Amino acid sequence: MYQNNTLRQCLWLIATIRQNERLTLKALQEKWAADKMGDVLYRSSFNRYRDKILELFGLVMDCDDKYQYYFSNPGELDDHSIGSWLLSTMTVNVALADSQEVKERIVLESVPGGEQYLPVIIKAIRLNRRLHLRYQRFGCEVSEKTVGPYVLKLWGRRWYLLVFTGNHMATYSLDRMQSVEMTDETFEMPADFSPELFFSEFFGVLTDMSVPLAHITVRAYGKTANYLRTLPLHHTQQEVETTDDHTDFTVDLRPTPDFIGELLKYDRGVEVLNPPEFRLKMCEIIREMLNRY
Repeated sequence: MYQNNTLRQCLWLIATIRQNERLTLKALQEKWAADKMGDVLYRSSFNRYRDKILELFGLVMDCDDKYQYYFSNPGELDDHSIGSWLLSTMTVNVALADSQEVKERIVLESVPGGEQYLPVIIKAIRLNRRLHLRYQRFGCEVSEKTVGPYVLKLWGRRWYLLVFTGNHMATYSLDRMQSVEMTDETFEMPADFSPELFFSEFFGVLTDMSVPLAHITVRAYGKTANYLRTLPLHHTQQEVETTDDHTDFTVDLRPTPDFIGELLKYDRGVEVLNPPEFRLKMCEIIREMLNRY
């Protein structure tokens, strides 16, 4: 109960300060009491929560010359950061724990599997230890391999592990793993390796360097433009033209199957304008789909 209450109170402090940007301890104490968060928020308790917030999310809570508290490194909660994911996950967990009486009215997406391997994979990443995997791709026999785990990525309801096999980079889905064991053998990830940079030219998890980098123009019709504005296709997305009928967006990436699948998800709401070779590829895919019907 103590741990659950501590987490709940840490999340409350984060949300309250983020909403108000800067608050004195007195103001926090008043809001704390109004929201019935528990015992009085004494300074000693407040400092313990500050330490726990730093430990869990990497957020530094500083005090300005007006004795107002604020987060001096809010970038820790940028999109795709581990801090942002942890905050989102823990907030949902606490909210659900407080909502048992309406749990039948909350519908979640399930993850196919593989979460049981997360602890050992994360430990191997932390210790720079190689993993021995038994892995079965769709339609293939089970294979065994020993790899260096580089990056974990959650994408499209599946967990993926980016590894170095000794010859090349590869991506494995955790739900296709049959077993995962941490070995005593260590590996050294290059000091200049950046996961964000590695995935920067792609959409999703498929990272095929043989696919040329392209400047792609996508036309969104009607309300589809609003979906692309609020949830961009890629970090390079730019809105270049807007009319009453459509909006044109550009992205710079390597159009792997993950990206093609995302465009097809929008049905008739989007159209690829450029480059011509990618537009032709989309036409061929749609024509093949039509032939099946």
